[in-house]
Amino acid sequence: MAGFENYTEQTREIELEIERKGIILGIDWTDDVQVRALAREALDQSAAEIRLAATSPIDHKLMARVDLFGLAGIMLKTMEECARVGFECHGGPAWKAFGKALWAEVALRKSPEGTPREP
Repeated sequence: MAGFENYTEQTREIELEIERKGIILGIDWTDDVQVRALAREALDQSAAEIRLAATSPIDHKLMARVDLFGLAGIMLKTMEECARVGFECHGGPAWKAFGKALWAEVALRKSPEGTPREP
């Protein structure tokens, strides 16, 4: 970390964009199954999907999906940085639901026996 980071502001901006993408995609952040599937998809996003979104700017849902998956990476990195400096950062309902699902998927993938572990 190069210097002071405003994690509260970063968190607020990231969550606002997550909420916007969620509206476009019709995501119900209270639906654990839907959000977990979305987190799984975010971690599996392929370069082909990114190229497709770049060449098909008319497909707003595809663009929102690719943006949301990019936000997932930024979100995880922000939470890791906050934890490293001892600062608790979290947003509102969309952030918490998506973050919980992302960490569960990350833990599942890191588990040697394929069973979820708490992050």
